[in-house]
Amino acid sequence: MRVIDSHIHCGVQNVNQPFGQIAPLLKQADVHSACLFAPVEDIYYRYTDSFDDNEQWKACRRRAHDYLLELSRRENGIFAYYFVWNDFIVEDLDKPFAGIKWHHHAGEPSYHYSDPRCTEMTDAICRKNLPIVLEETFDRTLKFIEQISGRTPVIIPHLGLLNGGFERLHAAGVWEAANVYADTALAGIVEINTFLEKYGADRLIFGSDYPFGHPGSQLDRLRSMGIADSDLEKICAGNIMGLIRQ
Repeated sequence: MRVIDSHIHCGVQNVNQPFGQIAPLLKQADVHSACLFAPVEDIYYRYTDSFDDNEQWKACRRRAHDYLLELSRRENGIFAYYFVWNDFIVEDLDKPFAGIKWHHHAGEPSYHYSDPRCTEMTDAICRKNLPIVLEETFDRTLKFIEQISGRTPVIIPHLGLLNGGFERLHAAGVWEAANVYADTALAGIVEINTFLEKYGADRLIFGSDYPFGHPGSQLDRLRSMGIADSDLEKICAGNIMGLIRQ
């Protein structure tokens, strides 16, 4: 069975998470492919909500994305994601990125949603039908999904753990939308089983959230849950392969 880890942070500037450390973990876990995101630390200074962008950070983001693109060219089965930030460089979407990372936690710098360039960026992402891995506050998650309005897939990581919680999203009807997916990275077994029971396996995606979770242990846990082989094949590879740009 092919396995794709859809949630791995990889970077070599402000953190030490080079692909050279990740590749052996994937091989050991018999994971054949991976979707790579730049670490937050290579995109903005996350430890304050008053971050001021500058040329040094812009250069850091370019290097972070170039590193992932080079890996995707050099390594078979590696898919680079583009991490959107407030410079909203629409032209970067013409590069061969497989998907989008959109990330903000409470207490960190916020996206400038009122900037017209933000709308231009989301519209361009939707035109290209790129999947968006969305990790945002609860209220912003709801507004973002409303703005996307079904135009492109949205993947909520951790089954919503950091987007307000699985049950809160469920109560808000988020999981009902056909374009909203969830990944399993560090999610609880109860939440995974509940999602499968309520919504089936067609919108659930395997991920480890390396370095916070490891591919092998996260995959072993999923395999130990007694999920039918046909569903496991969708979760481990089929669903994400149907979403990413290749």
